[in-house]
Amino acid sequence: MTNKKKEHEKNKKDIDVEKTDINHEEIINEDDSNKEKQNKEQSIEEKLAEAQDQVLRTLADSENLRRRLEREKEDLGNYIVSNFAKEILSVVDNLQRAIKSIEDKKEDEGAFDTFVEGIELTEKQLITSLEKFKIKKINTDNEAFDPNLHQAMFEIEGKNSEAGKISEVIQDGYTIGDRLLRPAMVGVFKSKKS
Repeated sequence: MTNKKKEHEKNKKDIDVEKTDINHEEIINEDDSNKEKQNKEQSIEEKLAEAQDQVLRTLADSENLRRRLEREKEDLGNYIVSNFAKEILSVVDNLQRAIKSIEDKKEDEGAFDTFVEGIELTEKQLITSLEKFKIKKINTDNEAFDPNLHQAMFEIEGKNSEAGKISEVIQDGYTIGDRLLRPAMVGVFKSKKS
């Protein structure tokens, strides 16, 4: 073989080797690219699964919180009612004692005065018990009629200076905190007709 042929053969082999190297690089690059895509897809799927898990946990936590708050609300309501009931039961006990005392002493003339005194003390105890729970009587003494607190049951003529003022209280009204529990039923003065 001549030198030219040998050289030509050598160049041909070098070119084949280069092509093979390029093909290997392309295959490696494609494999790397596929691996990156797979890693990205796995990463996205993992993140999605993690986000779904987090959403489910959050929903479960909020549902548990809602249930706990409902139980606490119910327990608190029962607790408040039970305290109120205990206060009122002592008033009932005192009324029963007053009734029993008048039955035992029907012939005693001072028994009626004692009975009335017992009833007055029981009323004071009841008002004190109500005030512990922020239930207060609406003041109607010398007050002007207020439709937010009073319910007018009738009108009577009075002096012009008394017009619009409360003449008589038929039933006391009460507030609980800042809210109206029951309006006071009252009579109201109106101005005299000339």
